Order: sequence, then structure tokens, then C-alpha cells
Amino acid sequence: MSGNKSLILLSSGLDSLVALGMCREEYGIELALTFDYGQKSAKYEIENSKKICEYYEIEHKIITLDWLKDITNTALVSEKDVPFDNFGTKDSAKSVWVPNRNGLFLNIAAAFADSYGYNYIIFGANKDEGATFPDNTEQFRADITEVFKSSTLQKPEVIAPLINYTKDDIVKIAIEKSIPLEYVRSCYTSSVTHCGKCESCNHLKNALLKNNFYDYVKILFGE
Repeated sequence: MSGNKSLILLSSGLDSLVALGMCREEYGIELALTFDYGQKSAKYEIENSKKICEYYEIEHKIITLDWLKDITNTALVSEKDVPFDNFGTKDSAKSVWVPNRNGLFLNIAAAFADSYGYNYIIFGANKDEGATFPDNTEQFRADITEVFKSSTLQKPEVIAPLINYTKDDIVKIAIEKSIPLEYVRSCYTSSVTHCGKCESCNHLKNALLKNNFYDYVKILFGE
């Protein structure tokens, strides 16, 4: 796919890191956008995203959205405690929902695409999260791509390379492609290291264990 020029939404979580490692060359990823919307883990997401961009030698921009924190009442942002149980339920999804987050991030990415001529926008939607979060589904990806045909001149296509993969599959891909999982930051909390208790940590840890990737369990969780 020579001649392509792309950007990616990068949180430093498992999905966005692996999406970058998968698509870096094929889609010509040149820019990563990391968003600071007041989330508890913002500091470490930004630090790790910077390391990832240095590793893959791509440009990194941090987009600050202070106002999004003001209208978000869920545990990712507010003083509420991050839940440590009821994983995979509608209640757990609601407890960490940020209003129109992926839609907002992708629209901002589309503005960059329109200004700088990017053909594709990559993001890490996946099968597991698509089961509970509607903005991680193929329908959402297709719908927002269709919107960009009218809202931009560049008409970038949104690509979700992991849309049909589970977390277990994604870790397997990371192993096969030697993607540097030491840079992952998937925790919902403000803990210096992964807390090992929140839903995101549990998904990551279980996927690592199922793939017998014990070394990274020690690196990321200190176990």
C-alpha cells in the first residue's frame, strides 16, 4: 500500500500499541495523537505513548481536552473509585464511559487528516470491548467513515485492524510481531504501575497468562 499516509489514536494501551505495530509500514503511519481529558492515568499514558512513538520513529502530539473532564462523571475521570468487579457487564461499561470519546477523538483525527492529507485513521477497537462499548464495533467504524465523506475534503477511511480479535488474540499478535509490550499502559487508575485490579488490567493480565507470557506479567504487574 505504497503512497499511503496515516495517523493513529494512541493511548499506549494494548490495543493501540499493537494496532500501531501491525500497521506502521503497511499504512504509512506518521503521526500519533494521544488525548489528555483528565483521566486518572493520563500522566502515564502520555509518558508511555511518547516512548512508543520514539520506538517506531513517528511524530507524537498530545491533545488536551480540559472541558471533557467537566462533563464526565464516571470513574475514569471523576473522584469515584474505579470498579474492581462486575467486569464485562453493562454496569461496568457505564461506570467508565466517557461521553462520545471515540467519536470525538476520531473527529479530531479527521481534522488532522483533512489538513495534512492523511488517507487513513487507525484506532484500536477490538472484539472484546465491542461486546459492551458501541463505539468499538464494526458498525461504528463504518458509520464514522461514511460521515467523513461529507465532513472532510480528504475523506479518510477509519481502519480498526483488531476489530475481530480478542485480547488473547491481540497479545498473540504482539508476540509474533515482537511488539514492545513493556511500553503498554492499560490501567484505569493513577497507580505508578498497573494496579492489577481494574477491568483493563484484568483483561491484559489474563491475555498474557493465556499466552504463557509470564515475563511481561512480571514487568507490567510486578508479579
